[in-house]
Amino acid sequence: MTFDELNLLPAVVQAVREKGYENPTPIQAQAIPVVMEGKDVIGSAQTGTGKTAAFTLPLLSRLEKHSDKCPRALILEPTRELAGQVDDQLVFYGKHQDLTKCLIYGGVKYGAQLKALEEGADVVVATPGRLIDHIEQGNIDLSNLEILVLDEVDRMLDMGFIDQVTQIVRKCPKERQTLFFSATMADKILSLADWVLNDPVRVKIESNSKTADTVDHAIFPVDGIQKYDLLLAMLEKFDYNSVLVFTRTKMDADRVTRWLLDHDHKVATMHADRSQSERREALQGFKEGKYEILVATDIASRGLDISGVTHVINYNVPQNCEDYVHRIGRTGRAATEGEAFTLYSTDELAFLDAIERFIEKKIPRRKLEGFRYRTEPDLRVPGTAIARKKRNRGFNSKPGGFRR
Repeated sequence: MTFDELNLLPAVVQAVREKGYENPTPIQAQAIPVVMEGKDVIGSAQTGTGKTAAFTLPLLSRLEKHSDKCPRALILEPTRELAGQVDDQLVFYGKHQDLTKCLIYGGVKYGAQLKALEEGADVVVATPGRLIDHIEQGNIDLSNLEILVLDEVDRMLDMGFIDQVTQIVRKCPKERQTLFFSATMADKILSLADWVLNDPVRVKIESNSKTADTVDHAIFPVDGIQKYDLLLAMLEKFDYNSVLVFTRTKMDADRVTRWLLDHDHKVATMHADRSQSERREALQGFKEGKYEILVATDIASRGLDISGVTHVINYNVPQNCEDYVHRIGRTGRAATEGEAFTLYSTDELAFLDAIERFIEKKIPRRKLEGFRYRTEPDLRVPGTAIARKKRNRGFNSKPGGFRR
């Protein structure tokens, strides 16, 4: 199948070709025709499958040209980075159209956003918090909305945006097309989908519990007190171009960054307490090679378009099973191979067990040769549980027998 067969606007197909794409990915091939028919969609697909284009391309095609009734489409994203990335796609794929766009997120001044809204934006890409601010101040009216896109819904719920998302949906017309994308479909998410969507078509490409075949991932057991030292030793030993280091907390991210800077690594940091300009500079600098290492919380685990990452290192075992899949999915993309390693201490056993059950496989245990461990790492991979032998309480196996 080619993009010409998806009934997209010719101007959009032209932009896709200029991007160098000829054939749609599976999520695009399945979702785009449904969206073009005006139907609601509930979709799930792994990171890196082209999900964003699966809704931006038909959205641009359906809107076609500028209208005075603005905004006509709203795309909600959980983070500023994801919102900015979607806006970039809209700008590129819509460059042969006269549609107007507006990007709304927190951490920056209101001026440019107010101006764009006042001039009339056909498409608004927003994070929930700042959009609520504009709604409450009367800066935006959603009564003419034709298309609502809720992207990375599970992430928005994880970040505590459920009430804000609900408030925004209530401001939208009941007669609209809604596109709902989520990597996972927990009961809470499905309940929200039942309320938001009208007779949706389900598009599911593959289970998110499956890890990519192009990623070599392993567990490195180590005492918690030696994690800093092991991380540094791994960076000295591995042949890498760019490394994403994930931490559980913002405090750990800052500590790891300081540690690596003290050892002359070119490193940047991304987490929610960094200003928008700092986060933008860190991400851009990492993409351009200014920084060889990006230390981040899960703000960078999903959706961000970062190519060429050769290694992912989890400084902590992720508490959320899906986050493990998304984190290691930052490497081994576009048919290239990558490595993803997790530093594991025994107090994280429950998290590791949950991940292995979720991906339905045991993760190999390894040790870094030449590293001086305080205690020898346990490299045994737990197998299938073996039934305990029943204790003999005096009965023998022969009928009528009793041992005195």
